[in-house]
Amino acid sequence: MYSKLIRYFVTTGLPLKKALLACLVVLFSMTWSVTTANSASRVKDIAEFEGIRDNILVGYGLVVGLNGTGDSLSNSPFTEQSLTSMLERLGVNTTDETLKTKNVAAVIVTATLPPFQRQGTKIDIVVSSLGDAENLTGGTLVVTPLLAADGEVYAVAQGTLTVAGFAVGGEAESITKGVPTTARVANGAIVEREMGFDLATLTSLRISLRNPDLTTSRRIAQAVNKYVGNPVAESSDPSTVILNLEGSKRENMVELLADIEQLMVDPDQIARVVIDEQSGIIVIGKEVKVDTVAIAQGNLTVRITETPQVSQPAPFSENGETVVVPRTNIEVSEDSDHKLAILNKGVRLQELVDGLNALGIGPRDMISILQAIKAAGALQAEIELM
Repeated sequence: MYSKLIRYFVTTGLPLKKALLACLVVLFSMTWSVTTANSASRVKDIAEFEGIRDNILVGYGLVVGLNGTGDSLSNSPFTEQSLTSMLERLGVNTTDETLKTKNVAAVIVTATLPPFQRQGTKIDIVVSSLGDAENLTGGTLVVTPLLAADGEVYAVAQGTLTVAGFAVGGEAESITKGVPTTARVANGAIVEREMGFDLATLTSLRISLRNPDLTTSRRIAQAVNKYVGNPVAESSDPSTVILNLEGSKRENMVELLADIEQLMVDPDQIARVVIDEQSGIIVIGKEVKVDTVAIAQGNLTVRITETPQVSQPAPFSENGETVVVPRTNIEVSEDSDHKLAILNKGVRLQELVDGLNALGIGPRDMISILQAIKAAGALQAEIELM
């Protein structure tokens, strides 16, 4: 590639030195553009639009048709009450009767209603056992209304369960794989009510950032205004950008949002170090910087070994007894290979990691070092403990 560029500039009549300089300028511009493009993200990947959101549905129902692996009615009174109520609605009178079936299980049904899902469309559901049922394999969910947070029914679920796990066993051994008390039903619920939200008729709308940041919020507003050509976007706080179509040439909010979500924005982030002390995981953000600091790390190891010995009396001796004599060996070792390392001012993520790795330390020792650097005031970042 380099030779082709040089040959091209030379054929245009440029001297060799100028051709080399022009080649370097072209390569630098190509590298800069690729780096800039890779660091930017689409607006739809870092923000959400008001009203375009999922809604959570939940319902209580019964699963029938189990092969003796359902709830014990004596231990799950809610299952018996639900079964009695269902039979009465179907015209079966079970008053003063003792039910002993093991083929029924009480379940909680959950689903996610996508935005703008229309009436009559189908969504997936998840069915989870509520009582002491052992297995939901082969069961069928009976008609179950699904409610949203406002208490209204938005979908009705019913269908044959699909269980990913299984449980088999005998008198001496049993095998369980996965969770056989949780199942799914693909397209198991029909939407009966639509969420009332007309996006196309709105003249103003808010964009919410998934990771609130003042700089990112302003960049989104600037990118939108530059694309539209009018000041239709304004950053109101770190997590919100307000769109206003009044006074602009754009009349349809849906068309505007379709264009905005494809705009490229370089999101900003604060310098943060996330530490999980239990698992030893360390995540260091790219903006983390360290002032000039010297670091030394050494480990002191104390090893105590017990090797008891047995002492026996001489053969044919009249006196004496066999006893256990303790023997303790103590070794103290200190790592002498670890030296003092200096991290210069303003080093970024790569230099910080390389400097700490040069000390030959593990993740847990690195956690202590990072906390010590922060305590010394040399770590210009926020430490977040999980």
